[in-house]
Amino acid sequence: MSGSSTNGTSTTGATGATASTAGSARLAAISAVTNYKPSAPALDFTKTPAAELYASNIFSKAVMKERLPKNVFKSVLKTIETGAKLDPSIADIVASAMKDWAIERGATHYAHVFYPLTGQTAEKHDSFLAPDGDGGAVTEFSGRQLIQGEPDGSSFPSGGIRATFEARGYTIWDVTSPAYILENPNGTTLCIPTAFVSWTGEALDKKTPVLRSMQALNKQVQRVLKLFGHTDGALVSSTAGPEQEYFLIDRNFFFARPDLLNAGRTLFGAKPPKGQEFEDHYFGAIPERVLACMLEVERELYKLGIPIKTRHNEVAPAQYEIAPVYETANQANDHQHMVMLTLKRVAEKYGMTCLTHEKPFAGVNGSGKHLNWSMGSATQGNLLDPGDTPHDNAKFLLLCAAVIRAVDKFQGLLRAVVATASNDHRLGANEAPPAIISIFLGDQLTDVFEQIKAAGGASKSLPKGTLTVGVDVLPPLPKDAGDRNRTSPFAFTGNRFEFRAVGASQSIAGPLVAMNTIIAESVDYVATRLEKDTAGDPSKLNGALQKLLQEIITQHGRIIFNGDGYSEAWHKEAEKRGLLNRKTTPEALVALKDKAVEELFEKYGVLTKRELESRYDIYVEQYCKTVRVEAKLTIEIARTLIYPAAVRYLNQLASAGANLKALGQNFCTGTIEKISELVKSLQESTAKLETELDKHGFADLTAEAHHFCDAVVPAMVAVRTAADGLEGYVADDLWPLPTYQEMLFIK
Repeated sequence: MSGSSTNGTSTTGATGATASTAGSARLAAISAVTNYKPSAPALDFTKTPAAELYASNIFSKAVMKERLPKNVFKSVLKTIETGAKLDPSIADIVASAMKDWAIERGATHYAHVFYPLTGQTAEKHDSFLAPDGDGGAVTEFSGRQLIQGEPDGSSFPSGGIRATFEARGYTIWDVTSPAYILENPNGTTLCIPTAFVSWTGEALDKKTPVLRSMQALNKQVQRVLKLFGHTDGALVSSTAGPEQEYFLIDRNFFFARPDLLNAGRTLFGAKPPKGQEFEDHYFGAIPERVLACMLEVERELYKLGIPIKTRHNEVAPAQYEIAPVYETANQANDHQHMVMLTLKRVAEKYGMTCLTHEKPFAGVNGSGKHLNWSMGSATQGNLLDPGDTPHDNAKFLLLCAAVIRAVDKFQGLLRAVVATASNDHRLGANEAPPAIISIFLGDQLTDVFEQIKAAGGASKSLPKGTLTVGVDVLPPLPKDAGDRNRTSPFAFTGNRFEFRAVGASQSIAGPLVAMNTIIAESVDYVATRLEKDTAGDPSKLNGALQKLLQEIITQHGRIIFNGDGYSEAWHKEAEKRGLLNRKTTPEALVALKDKAVEELFEKYGVLTKRELESRYDIYVEQYCKTVRVEAKLTIEIARTLIYPAAVRYLNQLASAGANLKALGQNFCTGTIEKISELVKSLQESTAKLETELDKHGFADLTAEAHHFCDAVVPAMVAVRTAADGLEGYVADDLWPLPTYQEMLFIK
């Protein structure tokens, strides 16, 4: 009979005991969070001022000047500042000085740090100590050990460049990015930024193409500068300042969520009663525990010479941002990896987990990595600074036009380099730019280029003006000539372009490679045209320039859009203009197979055809792997956590109904019917997902990726819909997973 067993023990009682266990992990997590106490002593921030900490753990120019012979220092400096080839004969001297400096700071090992095509940071540690043959040890670090390391080249993604039995790969010292000390409570390590290539010399990493693309950009921009009479040859570098958005949640919640632990995002979770609709978190007062974590993160980054400038609450609850000032693109990329590692490492000390996934929580804003990009040299400064009268700044207008042409011509490539399974959840929502690539120029520059388009030249610029707010005690402020546009994927923001579509978990290397190379190609185009049209006669430059600018804005002006990128009207307008709208990763990555993209990278020596093909294969495979892991987790969590909790609650309701009926009382079965319906939907959708996941026999990786995108991802959404519906009905003490309102709001 229902509600009893042969030994007389109530199944309701047994179910209750099991149920209390079902939610124990979640309840324990809540208890641990609400009773959190710092485990580490507070920093004595008065002991050492931040200015004294800055760059204290890097083998900087100042350290090299102090420790290296004058001629050696000049040789290294020449490589760093002009891009000249490194003199290998000085390596032993630099290595010896670097070793002594590191050992004085407690180092016992050195590590070649590199950035394989996983998109993560990799390290190979070796000891300074070597046996001396007499039972003792000596410290050794030669020039060869500094310049070259040899990690396994076949155990990282290579897209077929390296087979399993072809293991040799090399790390190569990048002198332009300074070595640094990595601190640990039990010692320190000398870290040496390196490139990572195969035995055949092909790039297996993110850094090598960045360096190649910077070299290509410098070469082409020098030609433009020469046309304007600037012949000093000062190295032109692309510069970058990536803003990093991230979430912080308590580690107890993190470990109670198998989806966060394994996929970095919640695969289930009903929308909480309160989300971000009050807009009260954005730039709000930073919670004390979070601020303490931020302060320590910043102190650690200061030691590494990373120029962190900004911290604040972001839009979503539990979301934050950290941003640096500009550096050369290569250093900015290295430092961005270090920022992500430091955020994760320090967050653990404060009992939190740092989430850099693009969409860890549905229904609230996800996280991006706005990549601010410009270019300049020591003598010319920022080449994308328009000045107060941009219509008179011919050099700026030419380079800005080159960027416009580049973005329009290679819009598909720019979309491809931000295409990942995780970023698919973010792009196009009301928090991130759409998948349609367009440029926001602002009112002032748009007006200047409209004048050029109509008349071949521009005679005025919209004035900046003054902002007054009608309060006597508040001073008037200089007002920018145009507003900002947060819906644009590629926006001009005063003296730089901001590529807003980059995902929070991504390395910025891929986007940097794309931007550097397409702009190098476009600068090459404008330089070639002007060199031909002027034939060495400076007096012809102005006329040739006006004609070229008019052609570019006429042919490529379709990419400029200053309006609402979220609107349906823009999507229709973009289609009329012939702009691409590749909404998913499998659609977007096809750009890497374009003949024009292949020729682009080969022409400027950035990626060979084989290297480019390898990246396509790697990124498609990574997409498939990511979705496969998430699908397996969805099935596992649905069957082993959510389904049992729902059935237990059904059993409780059924037992309660039977007991009331026995007493002659009516019992409304509406809730039972709704839960039964959702449980059935959960079972059916989970079975459907499993069927789609088990399908095989695809022609190639591309076909498999499209199957995951078109069949597996929608099947996962169906499972989630049923599960999230159940969360609204199942008794709170039975629900096994920490909820959104707990993770986002309990600090």
